Amino acid sequence: MIQDILPHVLDNRFTDNITPQDEDIVLHFEQNGVLSRDGLFPKVREFSSMNKEKLSYVFSIDEEHYFVLEEDGDRSADLPEGYGYADLRSLMREGLMEKYRAFAAFTGIQLFNWYRNNRFCGRCGKETFRDTTERAIRCSCGNSIYPHIQPAVIVGVRNGEKLLVTKYRGGFKFYALIAGFTEIGETLEDTVRREVMEEAGLRVKNIRYYKSQPWGMVDDLLAGFYCDVDGSDEITMDEKELKVAEWRSRGEIVLQPDDISLTNEMMYMFREGKDPA
Repeated sequence: MIQDILPHVLDNRFTDNITPQDEDIVLHFEQNGVLSRDGLFPKVREFSSMNKEKLSYVFSIDEEHYFVLEEDGDRSADLPEGYGYADLRSLMREGLMEKYRAFAAFTGIQLFNWYRNNRFCGRCGKETFRDTTERAIRCSCGNSIYPHIQPAVIVGVRNGEKLLVTKYRGGFKFYALIAGFTEIGETLEDTVRREVMEEAGLRVKNIRYYKSQPWGMVDDLLAGFYCDVDGSDEITMDEKELKVAEWRSRGEIVLQPDDISLTNEMMYMFREGKDPA
């Protein structure tokens, strides 16, 4: 999965004591693109003109310090020579850079968007300021804002030796699993039950946790579960969201073309007979 970057190690502990140096890495985003060249991100020294006060330290990977450049737009006149904006999904799915660097961009955009979206207080409208002891944004009115993380579930529904696979009505074109966001007042297990019923019209039992995954582009924290169909296995598909919902045996499972997602790993585990009983 995208976060499995060993032997590299992410250190995302908050600190206010690291100032940008010439060899530090700069992450700059424009919509869903990240500034890069030949699979590398620019370093501070490669910018001919930069206000370092716009650089915010976000994390380290091994000994490399990563900063996000908090400026909107493409800033074409000030970009380092030869660099351009590469689509984040393409970087991940097409293997255009080392996996740990793609994960850095994938995580960095979540913090970039958080900083950008909270320059002013949503309670009183005043300009906010950064906390110096923890990763938080504060306002003089007392409002505290922490990074936004949305819980969601990925569900592998089993029917004996078959697994429920789906295809979305639009967008993502490969086979996937039932998925959805957790609602207010809902447990993750309740989300599993509701999403399977809404998307496939099935009741489930024996819900068991498998693994989690951060999904930074949309602020998600995905929790993977396997479960078993309870009662009738007749599928009633939500045609507004899905164009395919069907049972497939282990040998019929068609995987996605990369190994970055929790969804794909869960389908792989079932295909190989390694899914938890």
